[in-house]
Amino acid sequence: MRHGKKFNHLGRKAAHRKAMLSNMATSLILHKRISTTLAKAKELKKYLEPLVTRAKEDTTHNRRMAFAYLKNKEAIIELFGEVISKVATRPGGYTRIIKTGFRLGDNAEMCIIELVDFNELMLKDAQPAKKTTRRSRRGTGKAAGAEDTAAAVAPAKEEAPAKDAEEPKAPEASADSAEEETDNK
Repeated sequence: MRHGKKFNHLGRKAAHRKAMLSNMATSLILHKRISTTLAKAKELKKYLEPLVTRAKEDTTHNRRMAFAYLKNKEAIIELFGEVISKVATRPGGYTRIIKTGFRLGDNAEMCIIELVDFNELMLKDAQPAKKTTRRSRRGTGKAAGAEDTAAAVAPAKEEAPAKDAEEPKAPEASADSAEEETDNK
């Protein structure tokens, strides 16, 4: 029976589970992305997100509480430094789980768990989406190219009127000669 079972024990004793989650959380903070099974990633999310929320307020007590969970000085420095500087305004949801398929050996569902604001590819994808919704008639690279082609076409137009100006002179000359012919008659 599973009465009162609040979390996944992951097939480990309590000490092994706590050590594993601590090591995984440290790796995630230091490397910003790790690959693991889906069950472990879900437990890691529950383990890490309260730590990140606690780290938003940089006090000695919060640093000591985080160190009790992580047991790694470099991870604490990284958590209270670079990680918090990026997620300070976020109200929650500091991690993202991306499913990657199944492991060959035992068919366990694998995934990548990462800190949300550190994925450059997804941040780049989000930025052009905002730019494509705006429409502007000026200031694009295409307009500059259009001006260059217009400048190239403009001299051709100037040459063409010059030829047209010469052509009417020829009929005028013939008209003058026609007037002279009528005067002579």
